[in-house]
Amino acid sequence: MKTYKHFGVMLDCSRNGVMKPEAVKRMIDCLQKMGYNALELYTEDTFEVEGEPYFGYLRGRYTGAELKELDLYAAAHGIELIPCIQTLAHFTCPVKLPRFWEITDVNDILLIDEEKTYAFIDKLFASLAENFTSRNVNIGMDEAHMVGLGRYLDKHGFTNRFELLERHLDKVAEIAKKYGFKPHMWSDMFFRLFRHGEYYGRGVHIPEEVRARVPENVALTYWDYYHREKADYDGMFESHKEFGREIWFAGGAWCWNGFAPFGSYSLTTMKPAMESVAEHGIDHVMITMWGDNGKECSFFSLLPVLYSIRQYADGNFDEKRIEKGFFETFGLSYKDFMALELPNRTKKTRDGNDVENPCKSLLFNDCFLGLFDDAMEAEGKIPYGEYAAKLAAAEERAGEYAYIFRCLSKLCSVMEIKADLGVRTRKAYKEGNRGTLAVLAKEDYAVLPGRIKAFFDSFRELWFKENKPFGFEVQEARLGGLMLRVSSCRERLEAYLAGKIDRIEELEEKILPLNPAEKEGYLQSNNYRDIVSAGIL
Repeated sequence: MKTYKHFGVMLDCSRNGVMKPEAVKRMIDCLQKMGYNALELYTEDTFEVEGEPYFGYLRGRYTGAELKELDLYAAAHGIELIPCIQTLAHFTCPVKLPRFWEITDVNDILLIDEEKTYAFIDKLFASLAENFTSRNVNIGMDEAHMVGLGRYLDKHGFTNRFELLERHLDKVAEIAKKYGFKPHMWSDMFFRLFRHGEYYGRGVHIPEEVRARVPENVALTYWDYYHREKADYDGMFESHKEFGREIWFAGGAWCWNGFAPFGSYSLTTMKPAMESVAEHGIDHVMITMWGDNGKECSFFSLLPVLYSIRQYADGNFDEKRIEKGFFETFGLSYKDFMALELPNRTKKTRDGNDVENPCKSLLFNDCFLGLFDDAMEAEGKIPYGEYAAKLAAAEERAGEYAYIFRCLSKLCSVMEIKADLGVRTRKAYKEGNRGTLAVLAKEDYAVLPGRIKAFFDSFRELWFKENKPFGFEVQEARLGGLMLRVSSCRERLEAYLAGKIDRIEELEEKILPLNPAEKEGYLQSNNYRDIVSAGIL
């Protein structure tokens, strides 16, 4: 097995799902078995900071005692537990609270050149120094697209935004050094500010005067979860080498687009990535597991992907050997686990070369006002009943992970009715087919809330097995709202059929393509509020 200084996983504990310490320990056990030696916990505001009671308030933040316990456990299993925080943007939840308004620039971005901002960041590092033995730290700084364009602009006028980033980075690096930390940071802003917002590209050369201003003690993390050709990774590594700083690479095991993973797409992108990593002699690798928009997907659902990526990094691309090795390591079926992506299996995703998430976009697609109805019609029938049966059968072989298969099988049972329910309803209404509408109301609309409740119960089981309770209130609001909406639509249909109302105004509307540029439709959105309604939420 090739030796890397760091070959680890980053777990997102900031998007409502804060993993229970015992679940983190289970993941550490798995990582050790697969040959990983590092773990980053991505905590935007979900760790305790002395003197900052509103930081992570009501969010399930880790206490100092919990972090120390995990640090010891990780070390005992050959895993370096590395803090992964933010020091510029992505303060999504703190900026909601009045305490943080005075140090907020715009959106989720901290106010640069403000003394109170750096006093706050100092407290963050003091907490990390107290609770982690590692002196590596990821300081974030990615996706600060609007930096300097909010309160900073109001206070100081327009300032060159790279100079702002440089000043801020210098100050954060100084604070990190004060506490003995060696930082690495996401590298995208150095590219975006000089490439009109673009990050990726081949043959990209950032000006030397820019590269030279990166502090010598700061390593750059090139993150990429998207490309399918080795040349794309090669080009970005060459661009990063020009900085003359240590390079980390962050790939991705796709678990951040709804309830089901994208195992095949993860492997499609990470295979060339690991080839490039090896060729360029990259010694620091992190596989990110994000939890965007609610952390709906279990990190454990991607165990075969994590195993495969580690094998790729060692030069083993033999799929049969990998499947056999996975079974020998975990006593579990590789193919069964890869089947957990079935809830998102469509024409576009079946070969592992694209991503779309009907298990979320169609789950919350409204029955009468379906923003994704046009794309659903273009896709045609998705065999969710078959998917549900396959996952239920695999559940019997899944051992301690049976709860994941049960949850996604129940989801597929929901989708068997729900996926095209709005399309079928509007079609029958437009055709004046009252008989079909009556059947839909009596059968599909009547049965669906019970299936949603069964899925909700299994998802709650999964959540409370893996995560702290904080954040689940969001899922209760979403799924509870879905159940109520389905029942309400049924009542409207019954009123129409009984002559109590003469029409259903929503069904009179003509459904347009959500994105006219997508000729075949696109069943992809990971933002609940963009799926559920065209209105304000």
